[in-house]
Amino acid sequence: MNKNDNLSNPIQHQVYHALPDDVYSDVPPVRVEQPSLLALNHDLLSQYGLASSWFESAEGINFLAGNHDYAEQHPIAMGYAGHQFGHYSPQLGDGRAHMLGQFKDANGQLIDVQLKGSGRTPYSRGGDGRATRGAVIREYLISEAMAGLGIPTTRTLAMISTGDQVMRDYQMVPGAIQVRTATSHIRVGSFQYAYAKLGESGVKALADFLIEHHFSDIAESDNKYLALFEAICVRQANLIAQWMLVGFIHGVMNTDNMSLVGETIDFGPCAFMDEFKTNKVFSSIDRESRYAWDQQANIGYWNLQRLAETFLPLLDSDSDKAVEKVQAPLTTYINTFQHAFEQGLKRKLGVTVSTPDAEDLVNHALPMVAAEGMDFTQFFDALTRVAQGSPNSDVLALFSNQEKGEQWLNSWQEIREHSTETVSAMRTANPTLVARNHQVEQAIQDATERDDFALFHRLNEALKTPYTVSEENQDLQAAPAPNERVLRTFCGT
Repeated sequence: MNKNDNLSNPIQHQVYHALPDDVYSDVPPVRVEQPSLLALNHDLLSQYGLASSWFESAEGINFLAGNHDYAEQHPIAMGYAGHQFGHYSPQLGDGRAHMLGQFKDANGQLIDVQLKGSGRTPYSRGGDGRATRGAVIREYLISEAMAGLGIPTTRTLAMISTGDQVMRDYQMVPGAIQVRTATSHIRVGSFQYAYAKLGESGVKALADFLIEHHFSDIAESDNKYLALFEAICVRQANLIAQWMLVGFIHGVMNTDNMSLVGETIDFGPCAFMDEFKTNKVFSSIDRESRYAWDQQANIGYWNLQRLAETFLPLLDSDSDKAVEKVQAPLTTYINTFQHAFEQGLKRKLGVTVSTPDAEDLVNHALPMVAAEGMDFTQFFDALTRVAQGSPNSDVLALFSNQEKGEQWLNSWQEIREHSTETVSAMRTANPTLVARNHQVEQAIQDATERDDFALFHRLNEALKTPYTVSEENQDLQAAPAPNERVLRTFCGT
């Protein structure tokens, strides 16, 4: 579709029908009585090369709300298994989501369009298949924040009110549907499910599908399945390093929540840290700190080991040789993450040399921030401003021990690179704004309780440019007051 074709439905493909029937279920969304458009992501539509007219029309809104016959699209719910907090569940799947199909963006790439909160499916396991307005707002804002930071992510194309109420925590709250776009919705759990259902043939079908649609550059490799696994490892290592470098905690890194194309997917009990603690956890159900900030790289490795178990039959008929072959990509994951994180931290600090003093400063920077109880985003933003010429007091104000702060700053000033290029790189590594938990929660409360979307729209706009802040949005940089702190986040299902 082009922008002149304003009233045509662009969702004309359903590529997942090429997969074995056992890994998905044909099922349409469940109709709602009074759908209405709460928000439309015009900037994202523009990036895709799509006009907004159809999405704003009655036909488009009804299509995205589940009120359509879908004779051409054939929506599906995708099956997948997963290790949830380390415990294997053989059948999870899209319990409240429907894959409507795909459209082609301006570059000819197929983009998934999935509804979340669109009704029950064969995978609902007793759930109502619906989503709350608050859960949709949360994913909308945080996924847009990730996009603004340049971190690969699924996106929210639209937010639809169902006109209905749903029961959560013993109270009725407004229901909503998220219209989510992604490069792919295939997960580690998709391979686990295919392996359990179909064995080698199911895994091969999924792997061939991924190579055809998302990793075509490795199609001619001597061992394309080993090359695919390594490519997945590299993408995942880089993604997790990017999360951690901005203080992001995914919160629920189960294998069913790990995209194989390296995009952040499923924003449930996630959060950006305020005060920095290496073992910080937000998820209300992560009682063992399995998915703490400092455990995310380890969990990424663990998840990839689970994926490797399904790949083994494709790598060699001799199981011992297959296990041996898969070690190299797993080692690549470790090396890729370590390099990406270490280089990213140096970029945040403006350090370009590898002298013993420089390495010591870099290695002790985060422990120092933690010991001082400093706000993660504010510290690196202030440090960048000092590098740009602001007074040292911008950083010293964050230290409880001023003498210690002056000593650290003097060492940093001696070691850091003062060139314009390095200072510019610091700014692109250190956002001034992140999606603060207390602000996101306030936006949810305003929209849920009073139909007031003012803060939602303000945050959504400001988070598009997180490395600069306008004068009217400077208050969004503030860390939460003690009575505003959000200590626990929830899945929202």
